[in-house]
Amino acid sequence: MRPAALPPRFDPREPEVVENPYPTYARLRAAGPLCRSGAGSWAVTRHADVLRLQRDPRLGSQFPEHYHRLSAGDGAASAFFQRIMLYRDPPEHLRLRKLMGKAFSPAMVRRMRADIEAITDELLAPALDGGGLDVVPELAYPLPVRVICRLMGIPEESTDEVRRFAIDLGRAFAAIVPDEARAAADTAVGWLRERIGALLAERRRHPREDLISRLLAVEDAGEALTHSEIVDNTVFSFFAGFETTVHLITTGWAALLDHPAERARLLDRPGLAATAVEEFLRYDAPIQGTARYLNAPVEIEGRKLRAGRVLILLLGSANHDESVFDDPAALDIGRTPNPHVTFGGGAHLCLGAFLARMEGTIVFERLASRVREFSAAGPAHRQANTPFRAYATVPVALSPR
Repeated sequence: MRPAALPPRFDPREPEVVENPYPTYARLRAAGPLCRSGAGSWAVTRHADVLRLQRDPRLGSQFPEHYHRLSAGDGAASAFFQRIMLYRDPPEHLRLRKLMGKAFSPAMVRRMRADIEAITDELLAPALDGGGLDVVPELAYPLPVRVICRLMGIPEESTDEVRRFAIDLGRAFAAIVPDEARAAADTAVGWLRERIGALLAERRRHPREDLISRLLAVEDAGEALTHSEIVDNTVFSFFAGFETTVHLITTGWAALLDHPAERARLLDRPGLAATAVEEFLRYDAPIQGTARYLNAPVEIEGRKLRAGRVLILLLGSANHDESVFDDPAALDIGRTPNPHVTFGGGAHLCLGAFLARMEGTIVFERLASRVREFSAAGPAHRQANTPFRAYATVPVALSPR
Protein backbone atom coordinates (compact mmCIF):
# COMPACT_ATOMS: atom_id res chain seq x y z
CA MET A 1 0.00 0.00 0.00
CA ARG A 2 1.08 3.56 -0.66
CA PRO A 3 2.42 5.24 2.50
CA ALA A 4 0.00 7.79 3.88
CA ALA A 5 2.46 10.52 4.92
CA LEU A 6 4.36 12.49 2.33
CA PRO A 7 8.16 12.59 2.77
CA PRO A 8 9.80 15.94 3.53
CA ARG A 9 10.69 18.32 0.73
CA PHE A 10 14.26 19.15 -0.34
CA ASP A 11 15.20 22.39 -2.08
CA PRO A 12 18.91 22.64 -3.01
CA ARG A 13 18.52 26.39 -3.58
CA GLU A 14 17.80 27.19 0.07
CA PRO A 15 20.59 29.44 1.41
CA GLU A 16 21.45 27.11 4.29
CA VAL A 17 21.72 24.18 1.86
CA VAL A 18 23.96 26.14 -0.50
CA GLU A 19 26.21 27.09 2.40
CA ASN A 20 26.29 23.68 4.08
CA PRO A 21 23.93 20.93 2.87
CA TYR A 22 25.06 18.20 5.26
CA PRO A 23 22.85 18.95 8.30
CA THR A 24 19.85 19.03 5.96
CA TYR A 25 20.90 15.70 4.43
CA ALA A 26 21.14 14.18 7.92
CA ARG A 27 17.56 15.23 8.71
CA LEU A 28 16.34 13.84 5.39
CA ARG A 29 18.09 10.48 5.91
CA ALA A 30 16.58 10.22 9.38
CA ALA A 31 13.11 10.82 7.90
CA GLY A 32 13.45 8.11 5.27
CA PRO A 33 15.08 7.00 2.03
CA LEU A 34 13.05 9.39 -0.14
CA CYS A 35 12.24 13.06 -0.16
CA ARG A 36 10.30 15.27 -2.53
CA SER A 37 12.28 17.54 -4.81
CA GLY A 38 10.87 19.65 -7.65
CA ALA A 39 7.60 19.13 -9.51
CA GLY A 40 7.27 15.46 -10.47
CA SER A 41 10.64 14.58 -8.98
CA TRP A 42 11.95 12.72 -5.97
CA ALA A 43 15.37 12.43 -4.32
CA VAL A 44 17.10 9.45 -2.74
CA THR A 45 18.99 10.15 0.49
CA ARG A 46 20.71 6.96 1.69
CA HIS A 47 23.91 5.27 0.54
CA ALA A 48 22.51 1.76 -0.03
CA ASP A 49 19.69 3.04 -2.25
CA VAL A 50 21.93 5.40 -4.22
CA LEU A 51 24.48 2.62 -4.79
CA ARG A 52 21.77 0.20 -5.96
CA LEU A 53 19.92 2.66 -8.17
CA GLN A 54 23.09 3.80 -9.94
CA ARG A 55 23.08 0.36 -11.56
CA ASP A 56 19.32 -0.09 -12.04
CA PRO A 57 18.50 -0.36 -15.78
CA ARG A 58 15.06 1.18 -15.20
CA LEU A 59 16.75 4.50 -14.51
CA GLY A 60 17.86 6.31 -17.64
CA SER A 61 19.85 9.45 -18.37
CA GLN A 62 18.16 10.31 -21.66
CA PHE A 63 15.49 12.87 -20.86
CA PRO A 64 12.71 13.91 -23.25
CA GLU A 65 13.41 16.98 -25.38
CA HIS A 66 10.83 19.05 -23.49
CA TYR A 67 12.75 18.45 -20.25
CA HIS A 68 15.91 20.05 -21.67
CA ARG A 69 13.91 22.92 -23.14
CA LEU A 70 12.21 23.50 -19.79
CA SER A 71 15.55 23.30 -17.99
CA ALA A 72 17.84 25.33 -20.26
CA GLY A 73 15.58 27.11 -22.76
CA ASP A 74 15.52 26.90 -26.54
CA GLY A 75 19.10 27.93 -27.29
CA ALA A 76 22.42 26.26 -27.95
CA ALA A 77 22.78 24.82 -24.44
CA SER A 78 19.54 22.84 -24.71
CA ALA A 79 20.60 21.28 -28.04
CA PHE A 80 24.05 20.57 -26.58
CA PHE A 81 22.61 18.61 -23.66
CA GLN A 82 20.51 16.47 -25.98
CA ARG A 83 23.62 15.29 -27.87
CA ILE A 84 26.20 14.64 -25.16
CA MET A 85 26.82 11.17 -23.76
CA LEU A 86 25.95 12.27 -20.21
CA TYR A 87 22.29 12.44 -21.27
CA ARG A 88 22.17 9.49 -23.66
CA ASP A 89 21.16 5.90 -22.98
CA PRO A 90 22.42 2.75 -24.71
CA PRO A 91 23.20 2.07 -27.45
CA GLU A 92 24.17 5.69 -28.23
CA HIS A 93 25.75 6.18 -24.82
CA LEU A 94 27.94 3.09 -25.11
CA ARG A 95 29.20 4.07 -28.55
CA LEU A 96 30.01 7.62 -27.49
CA ARG A 97 31.62 6.50 -24.24
CA LYS A 98 33.81 3.97 -26.02
CA LEU A 99 35.11 6.65 -28.36
CA MET A 100 35.62 9.38 -25.79
CA GLY A 101 37.01 6.92 -23.27
CA LYS A 102 40.17 6.51 -25.35
CA ALA A 103 41.41 9.89 -24.14
CA PHE A 104 40.77 8.94 -20.49
CA SER A 105 41.98 5.33 -20.39
CA PRO A 106 44.23 4.51 -17.41
CA ALA A 107 47.09 3.70 -19.79
CA MET A 108 46.79 7.07 -21.54
CA VAL A 109 46.52 8.93 -18.24
CA ARG A 110 49.53 7.15 -16.71
CA ARG A 111 51.65 8.34 -19.61
CA MET A 112 50.70 11.88 -18.59
CA ARG A 113 52.05 11.58 -15.04
CA ALA A 114 55.36 13.32 -15.71
CA ASP A 115 53.54 16.15 -17.52
CA ILE A 116 51.09 16.57 -14.63
CA GLU A 117 53.94 16.69 -12.12
CA ALA A 118 55.84 19.25 -14.22
CA ILE A 119 52.79 21.51 -14.64
CA THR A 120 52.00 21.28 -10.93
CA ASP A 121 55.56 22.24 -10.01
CA GLU A 122 55.48 25.13 -12.50
CA LEU A 123 52.24 26.49 -11.04
CA LEU A 124 53.36 26.09 -7.41
CA ALA A 125 56.76 27.74 -7.97
CA PRO A 126 55.51 31.38 -7.83
CA ALA A 127 53.54 30.59 -4.66
CA LEU A 128 56.60 29.09 -3.00
CA ASP A 129 58.66 32.14 -3.94
CA GLY A 130 55.98 34.67 -3.00
CA GLY A 131 54.58 32.99 0.08
CA GLY A 132 51.02 32.46 -1.10
CA LEU A 133 48.45 32.00 -3.84
CA ASP A 134 44.76 32.02 -4.62
CA VAL A 135 44.20 28.33 -5.25
CA VAL A 136 41.32 28.73 -7.72
CA PRO A 137 42.80 30.89 -10.52
CA GLU A 138 46.46 30.08 -9.91
CA LEU A 139 46.34 26.28 -9.59
CA ALA A 140 42.95 24.59 -9.60
CA TYR A 141 41.87 25.88 -13.02
CA PRO A 142 45.08 26.07 -15.03
CA LEU A 143 46.38 22.61 -14.05
CA PRO A 144 43.47 20.43 -15.24
CA VAL A 145 42.78 22.68 -18.25
CA ARG A 146 46.35 22.30 -19.48
CA VAL A 147 46.30 18.56 -18.79
CA ILE A 148 43.07 17.90 -20.67
CA CYS A 149 44.29 20.00 -23.59
CA ARG A 150 47.37 17.81 -23.88
CA LEU A 151 45.41 14.59 -23.50
CA MET A 152 42.93 15.47 -26.23
CA GLY A 153 45.28 17.28 -28.58
CA ILE A 154 43.65 20.69 -28.05
CA PRO A 155 45.86 23.80 -28.13
CA GLU A 156 46.14 25.33 -24.69
CA GLU A 157 43.80 28.30 -24.46
CA SER A 158 44.00 31.22 -22.08
CA THR A 159 42.93 29.69 -18.78
CA ASP A 160 41.19 32.92 -17.75
CA GLU A 161 38.99 32.77 -20.85
CA VAL A 162 38.35 29.06 -20.46
CA ARG A 163 37.47 29.59 -16.80
CA ARG A 164 34.92 32.29 -17.62
CA PHE A 165 33.11 30.17 -20.18
CA ALA A 166 33.40 27.02 -18.07
CA ILE A 167 31.61 28.75 -15.19
CA ASP A 168 28.83 29.87 -17.54
CA LEU A 169 28.45 26.37 -19.02
CA GLY A 170 28.61 24.78 -15.56
CA ARG A 171 25.57 26.78 -14.43
CA ALA A 172 23.57 25.13 -17.21
CA PHE A 173 23.91 21.72 -15.51
CA ALA A 174 21.38 22.82 -12.89
CA ALA A 175 17.96 21.17 -12.90
CA ILE A 176 16.42 24.52 -13.84
CA VAL A 177 18.79 27.12 -15.26
CA PRO A 178 17.87 30.63 -14.07
CA ASP A 179 16.64 32.88 -16.87
CA GLU A 180 19.53 35.28 -16.35
CA ALA A 181 22.09 32.46 -16.82
CA ARG A 182 20.66 30.94 -20.01
CA ALA A 183 22.07 33.45 -22.49
CA ALA A 184 25.55 33.10 -20.96
CA ALA A 185 25.32 29.30 -21.16
CA ASP A 186 24.31 29.52 -24.83
CA THR A 187 27.25 31.84 -25.48
CA ALA A 188 29.64 29.47 -23.70
CA VAL A 189 28.46 26.53 -25.81
CA GLY A 190 28.88 28.60 -28.95
CA TRP A 191 32.39 29.71 -27.97
CA LEU A 192 33.51 26.15 -27.21
CA ARG A 193 31.88 24.76 -30.35
CA GLU A 194 33.63 27.37 -32.49
CA ARG A 195 37.06 26.42 -31.19
CA ILE A 196 36.49 22.68 -31.31
CA GLY A 197 34.93 22.96 -34.76
CA ALA A 198 37.94 24.89 -36.06
CA LEU A 199 40.26 22.30 -34.59
CA LEU A 200 38.28 19.48 -36.22
CA ALA A 201 38.60 21.24 -39.57
CA GLU A 202 42.35 21.59 -39.10
CA ARG A 203 42.71 17.92 -38.10
CA ARG A 204 40.71 16.87 -41.15
CA ARG A 205 43.35 18.56 -43.30
CA HIS A 206 46.28 17.41 -41.18
CA PRO A 207 45.46 14.33 -39.06
CA ARG A 208 47.55 13.51 -36.00
CA GLU A 209 47.69 10.76 -33.41
CA ASP A 210 45.16 12.31 -31.06
CA LEU A 211 41.53 11.93 -29.98
CA ILE A 212 40.26 14.60 -32.39
CA SER A 213 41.73 12.81 -35.42
CA ARG A 214 40.38 9.44 -34.25
CA LEU A 215 36.88 10.86 -33.93
CA LEU A 216 37.03 12.22 -37.46
CA ALA A 217 38.15 8.82 -38.72
CA VAL A 218 35.08 7.27 -37.11
CA GLU A 219 32.85 9.87 -38.77
CA ASP A 220 34.45 9.25 -42.15
CA ALA A 221 34.03 5.48 -41.73
CA GLY A 222 30.27 5.94 -41.66
CA GLU A 223 29.58 5.24 -37.99
CA ALA A 224 26.28 6.55 -36.67
CA LEU A 225 27.80 9.78 -35.35
CA THR A 226 26.92 13.09 -36.89
CA HIS A 227 29.41 15.93 -37.10
CA SER A 228 27.36 17.85 -34.52
CA GLU A 229 27.54 14.89 -32.13
CA ILE A 230 31.31 14.75 -32.52
CA VAL A 231 31.67 18.48 -31.89
CA ASP A 232 29.38 18.54 -28.85
CA ASN A 233 30.81 15.40 -27.25
CA THR A 234 34.34 16.68 -27.74
CA VAL A 235 33.25 19.94 -26.07
CA PHE A 236 31.67 17.94 -23.23
CA SER A 237 34.74 15.71 -22.78
CA PHE A 238 36.95 18.78 -22.67
CA PHE A 239 34.69 20.44 -20.08
CA ALA A 240 34.16 17.29 -18.01
CA GLY A 241 37.88 16.52 -18.14
CA PHE A 242 38.72 19.48 -15.95
CA GLU A 243 35.56 20.81 -14.24
CA THR A 244 35.26 18.19 -11.47
CA THR A 245 39.02 18.21 -10.87
CA VAL A 246 38.96 21.99 -10.36
CA HIS A 247 36.43 21.60 -7.56
CA LEU A 248 38.17 18.56 -6.06
CA ILE A 249 41.39 20.57 -5.72
CA THR A 250 39.72 23.67 -4.28
CA THR A 251 37.44 21.85 -1.84
CA GLY A 252 40.43 19.76 -0.72
CA TRP A 253 42.51 22.85 0.06
CA ALA A 254 39.52 24.48 1.79
CA ALA A 255 38.90 21.38 3.91
CA LEU A 256 42.53 21.29 5.04
CA LEU A 257 42.42 24.99 5.92
CA ASP A 258 39.42 24.27 8.18
CA HIS A 259 41.05 21.23 9.83
CA PRO A 260 44.51 22.08 11.24
CA ALA A 261 45.11 18.59 12.64
CA GLU A 262 44.48 16.90 9.29
CA ARG A 263 46.56 19.57 7.55
CA ALA A 264 49.49 18.81 9.86
CA ARG A 265 48.94 15.09 9.31
CA LEU A 266 49.26 15.46 5.52
CA LEU A 267 52.31 17.73 5.76
CA ASP A 268 53.94 15.16 8.02
CA ARG A 269 52.97 12.22 5.77
CA PRO A 270 52.78 13.17 2.07
CA GLY A 271 52.13 9.50 1.28
CA LEU A 272 48.57 10.02 2.54
CA ALA A 273 47.76 12.17 -0.52
CA ALA A 274 45.86 9.41 -2.36
CA THR A 275 43.58 8.56 0.58
CA ALA A 276 43.21 12.29 1.29
CA VAL A 277 41.85 12.79 -2.22
CA GLU A 278 39.27 10.06 -1.67
CA GLU A 279 38.24 11.76 1.57
CA PHE A 280 37.95 15.17 -0.12
CA LEU A 281 35.70 13.54 -2.72
CA ARG A 282 33.51 12.11 0.05
CA TYR A 283 33.61 14.99 2.51
CA ASP A 284 32.44 17.73 0.12
CA ALA A 285 31.67 16.13 -3.23
CA PRO A 286 31.97 18.49 -6.22
CA ILE A 287 28.75 17.02 -7.66
CA GLN A 288 26.09 16.64 -4.98
CA GLY A 289 23.42 14.88 -7.01
CA THR A 290 22.67 13.28 -10.37
CA ALA A 291 19.31 13.17 -12.09
CA ARG A 292 17.82 10.01 -13.59
CA TYR A 293 14.66 9.52 -15.66
CA LEU A 294 12.37 6.65 -14.69
CA ASN A 295 11.74 4.57 -17.79
CA ALA A 296 9.72 2.12 -15.68
CA PRO A 297 8.10 2.21 -12.22
CA VAL A 298 10.44 1.88 -9.26
CA GLU A 299 9.47 1.02 -5.69
CA ILE A 300 11.48 2.37 -2.76
CA GLU A 301 10.43 1.24 0.73
CA GLY A 302 6.79 0.79 -0.18
CA ARG A 303 6.39 3.93 -2.29
CA LYS A 304 5.92 3.26 -5.98
CA LEU A 305 7.33 5.97 -8.26
CA ARG A 306 5.72 6.13 -11.69
CA ALA A 307 7.53 6.02 -15.02
CA GLY A 308 8.21 9.50 -16.39
CA ARG A 309 9.27 10.89 -13.01
CA VAL A 310 12.72 12.32 -12.29
CA LEU A 311 14.76 10.74 -9.50
CA ILE A 312 17.70 12.64 -7.98
CA LEU A 313 20.44 10.50 -6.45
CA LEU A 314 21.82 12.65 -3.64
CA LEU A 315 25.50 11.69 -3.77
CA GLY A 316 26.43 14.23 -1.11
CA SER A 317 23.92 12.75 1.31
CA ALA A 318 24.96 9.17 0.56
CA ASN A 319 28.59 10.12 1.26
CA HIS A 320 27.62 11.20 4.79
CA ASP A 321 25.39 8.22 5.62
CA GLU A 322 26.02 7.24 9.24
CA SER A 323 25.26 3.60 8.52
CA VAL A 324 28.29 3.43 6.19
CA PHE A 325 30.79 6.04 7.40
CA ASP A 326 31.98 6.41 10.99
CA ASP A 327 31.65 10.04 12.12
CA PRO A 328 30.85 11.24 8.57
CA ALA A 329 31.00 14.93 9.51
CA ALA A 330 34.69 14.54 10.42
CA LEU A 331 37.49 14.93 7.88
CA ASP A 332 39.79 11.90 8.05
CA ILE A 333 42.45 11.90 5.31
CA GLY A 334 43.41 8.33 6.19
CA ARG A 335 39.84 6.98 6.03
CA THR A 336 39.72 3.39 4.78
CA PRO A 337 37.60 1.90 3.47
CA ASN A 338 35.96 4.88 1.80
CA PRO A 339 33.11 3.66 -0.43
CA HIS A 340 31.95 7.12 -1.53
CA VAL A 341 29.70 7.40 -4.58
CA THR A 342 31.02 10.73 -5.89
CA PHE A 343 32.00 9.38 -9.30
CA GLY A 344 28.67 7.64 -9.86
CA GLY A 345 28.35 4.02 -10.90
CA GLY A 346 27.10 1.63 -13.52
CA ALA A 347 27.15 2.73 -17.16
CA HIS A 348 27.60 6.37 -16.16
CA LEU A 349 30.65 5.95 -13.94
CA CYS A 350 32.63 9.18 -14.40
CA LEU A 351 34.85 8.87 -17.45
CA GLY A 352 37.52 11.13 -15.97
CA ALA A 353 37.67 9.55 -12.49
CA PHE A 354 41.15 8.06 -12.95
CA LEU A 355 42.50 11.34 -14.30
CA ALA A 356 40.92 13.40 -11.49
CA ARG A 357 42.35 11.08 -8.85
CA MET A 358 45.84 11.26 -10.36
CA GLU A 359 45.82 15.05 -10.66
CA GLY A 360 44.48 15.49 -7.14
CA THR A 361 47.01 13.06 -5.67
CA ILE A 362 49.92 14.79 -7.42
CA VAL A 363 48.78 18.24 -6.26
CA PHE A 364 48.58 17.23 -2.61
CA GLU A 365 51.76 15.12 -2.75
CA ARG A 366 53.65 18.09 -4.20
CA LEU A 367 52.08 20.45 -1.67
CA ALA A 368 52.98 18.29 1.32
CA SER A 369 56.54 17.64 0.18
CA ARG A 370 57.35 21.30 -0.58
CA VAL A 371 55.49 23.23 2.13
CA ARG A 372 56.28 23.43 5.84
CA GLU A 373 52.93 25.05 6.71
CA PHE A 374 50.02 26.82 5.04
CA SER A 375 47.02 28.71 6.32
CA ALA A 376 44.17 30.90 5.14
CA ALA A 377 45.25 34.32 3.87
CA GLY A 378 41.66 35.54 3.88
CA PRO A 379 38.14 34.12 3.71
CA ALA A 380 37.35 31.52 1.06
CA HIS A 381 34.26 32.44 -0.94
CA ARG A 382 31.88 30.00 -2.57
CA GLN A 383 31.06 30.40 -6.23
CA ALA A 384 27.46 31.57 -6.54
CA ASN A 385 24.74 30.23 -8.83
CA THR A 386 26.33 26.91 -9.69
CA PRO A 387 25.13 23.29 -9.26
CA PHE A 388 28.66 22.32 -8.16
CA ARG A 389 30.25 22.62 -4.71
CA ALA A 390 32.64 25.24 -5.99
CA TYR A 391 34.75 28.11 -4.75
CA ALA A 392 35.44 31.43 -6.44
CA THR A 393 38.49 32.15 -4.30
CA VAL A 394 40.63 30.29 -1.74
CA PRO A 395 43.51 32.57 -0.67
CA VAL A 396 46.39 30.78 1.03
CA ALA A 397 49.60 31.83 2.78
CA LEU A 398 52.34 29.22 2.81
CA SER A 399 55.87 28.66 4.08
CA PRO A 400 58.15 26.51 1.90
CA ARG A 401 60.33 23.83 3.46
